Amino acid sequence: MIFGIGTDIAKVSRFEKWVKNTDLTERFFADEEHFTGSTEKSISAACQHYAARFAAKEAFAKALGTGFVGLSLKDFWVTKDENGKPFFSFGAATKEMLFSRAGECTVHLSLSHEKEYATAFVVIEKREKEAD
Repeated sequence: MIFGIGTDIAKVSRFEKWVKNTDLTERFFADEEHFTGSTEKSISAACQHYAARFAAKEAFAKALGTGFVGLSLKDFWVTKDENGKPFFSFGAATKEMLFSRAGECTVHLSLSHEKEYATAFVVIEKREKEAD
């Protein structure tokens, strides 16, 4: 059963000042989310990277139904599996909030970005209880 859905769009150019001022990326993103490429060679790629991840955080907060109330932006982060599929990892506080609101669940994440915009879509799916 679907517990919640959320979507967000972010303008990529908004993140240029974030890329140039690492205090901002340190403030809003977990260590696991930091851009690993060369920002000197590709500011555009770094901006798309952060825009997509920020959109993902916004979409998750919407799907959870809380907005950012009670959430720390650095306590949940986007990572990728071995095939490049994005997914969320959660710190203890976010796991607790997610479980208290949605119970046992799976969080699905889709990201997309183009030169000007990045989007994210999140679905929180409650696990069905097994019949006795």
